[in-house]
Amino acid sequence: MTSTAIFTSQEKASLDPMHIPRHVAIIPDGNRRWAKKQEGSSEQGHRAGADALMEIVKAARELGIRALTFYLFSTENWNRSEEEINALMWLLEGFLYDQCAEMQAHQVRLKTIGNLSIFPENILKAIDSTSKATAHCTDIEMILALNYGGRDEIRRAIHRLLDDFNSQKMQKEEVTESLISRYLDTAPWGDPDLLIRTSGELRISNFLLWQLSYTEIYVTNTLWPDFTPRDFLEAIADFQKRDRRLGGT
Repeated sequence: MTSTAIFTSQEKASLDPMHIPRHVAIIPDGNRRWAKKQEGSSEQGHRAGADALMEIVKAARELGIRALTFYLFSTENWNRSEEEINALMWLLEGFLYDQCAEMQAHQVRLKTIGNLSIFPENILKAIDSTSKATAHCTDIEMILALNYGGRDEIRRAIHRLLDDFNSQKMQKEEVTESLISRYLDTAPWGDPDLLIRTSGELRISNFLLWQLSYTEIYVTNTLWPDFTPRDFLEAIADFQKRDRRLGGT
């Protein structure tokens, strides 16, 4: 296991170790705008975004965060050009294979949410291979939202719930908010404590619609490829200033 530190002891001491969010969700937005500013292609922007991904995962691990969920490919992203979709698939496959050793070195376990059935066989193979190779890792879970949409997740959850109801595994009176949450993709990790969105957009874009009910939201104008571990640290510091009453007094 690598021991290279990302943050200085002073930077880590600036945070309250008892108030570190357990689960952070991220909408890593701005890859294409970053590429346009660089006068490059959208593929170059997505590649730069992929490079930033593991740096943030390692930073989160060092701070003691247990789960990090990235909104990488939405159900709506299939509406993009065939050229861009093919480039994204190529980058995803390469990222999973290229970063597998790094994930193992930093004890990062790969997980996914979303409906994977629509992906081509090579992508499913890369996901399965990297998931199995990192299954023993215990420090942090990196959850990739792939072909994911909040409304689609709720639809799929209702289908599973109805199947169990029709099989008489439950009664109508047993359907509580807690039970519904157990049918969602994110059941193993619970709701995020913090949502970070880069590039300044003030919307959640069909991401974790049920789970974000009481999540703290942090928006930065920084484009995702420029988002550094220090930017991430700033987001966590801002989170720690919030008074999370969760609807109470």
